[in-house]
Amino acid sequence: MTRYDDAIDASLQRLHDEGRYRTFIDIARAQGHFPHAVWTKPDGSRKDITVWCGNDYLGMGQHPEVLAAMHEALDATGAGSGGTRNISGTTVWHKRLEAELADLHRKEAALVFTSAYIANDATLSTLRVIFPGLIIYSDALNHASMIEGVRRGGGEKRIFRHNDVAHLRELLAKDDPAAPKLIAFESIYSMDGDFGPIREICDLAEEFGALTYLDEVHAVGMYGPRGAGVAERDGQMHRVDIINGTLAKAYGVFGGYIAASARTVDAIRSYAPGFIFTTSLPPAVAAGAAASVRFLKGQGGVSLREMHQTQARILKTRLKAMGLPLIDHGSHIVPVHVGNPVHCKMLSDMLLEDHGIYVQPINFPTVPRGTERLRFTPSPVHGPSEIDTLVRAMDALWSHCALNRAERVA
Repeated sequence: MTRYDDAIDASLQRLHDEGRYRTFIDIARAQGHFPHAVWTKPDGSRKDITVWCGNDYLGMGQHPEVLAAMHEALDATGAGSGGTRNISGTTVWHKRLEAELADLHRKEAALVFTSAYIANDATLSTLRVIFPGLIIYSDALNHASMIEGVRRGGGEKRIFRHNDVAHLRELLAKDDPAAPKLIAFESIYSMDGDFGPIREICDLAEEFGALTYLDEVHAVGMYGPRGAGVAERDGQMHRVDIINGTLAKAYGVFGGYIAASARTVDAIRSYAPGFIFTTSLPPAVAAGAAASVRFLKGQGGVSLREMHQTQARILKTRLKAMGLPLIDHGSHIVPVHVGNPVHCKMLSDMLLEDHGIYVQPINFPTVPRGTERLRFTPSPVHGPSEIDTLVRAMDALWSHCALNRAERVA
């Protein structure tokens, strides 16, 4: 088997040579003390750290109501669901969660998947079966799961330049008016933190008779009066046909979903292999997710969202004041441009080892070559002391590494 081993070794060495080999950091989050965690180093020693790159944006993974709901379901039903949704794996907790999600997005129905990646992949590929000849118009910076769903479904696709509504119009105008069409895009693009033009795309969809598919993964729980996302915040949610979201980021648990009309959900449920042949979420996970969605719909969610936006603004203001090359589009995501994979990994390592700050380097293929970055995700539980420590560390390292402080124009 030597020739196969050699090929594996060569492929891994390429990643090392390019400075983009991914290292997994072994951490244990401290329940009740997030964002603090303990890092177990390769030599077995332990170090207290602060997590600055997590997706538990609001700290809901440690919320008492979420944990209580999970304990209740776990004690009532045990660990796993025991099957796929159509073979013994649908429980009262799954139905409650889908009802909460349908209510959240003001849609007739919702469908829960094991992840938002699977929800995107399964739904977008299955829509080709439901609508023969479907043309999908996909934003150039859509998430890998959307790209895979469009690709795997086969058929015609059009890629429009990122957030370029004029280009999208050109593509729509060129195609047969009678052909079924769908526009797939995101509300927040997580690597730059910029917003999709939801209103303008919905206008085009109405003009050209297209369906709309909106990924709100980095926005659900975080934006809008009840946390339904940017489409809710902007008063456009009723115009979007299918909304994709996650339960693993702002809601702090696990899983993904779509929300749409009852007939759309029924069709996806009936045809999507990624739903049909996958064991359903453990009931305890579904119960925790439902509790989180329910809490964030209320006043407690409003307060957390306001605190979160405040912390993000404070961090961005302080990093900008030092002249760091921040990419700022007004969302909660705080990317700092480095532009070199080796430097990006080095900064990440130094922040972790010397300052107890954990932020993962973001390299190709997640972002284009030359745009490597550190991506910070502040939360309501990143307080003044955590922000002070981060700002001082970034200032010192930027000087130590003699990196450019001229602010990068996003």
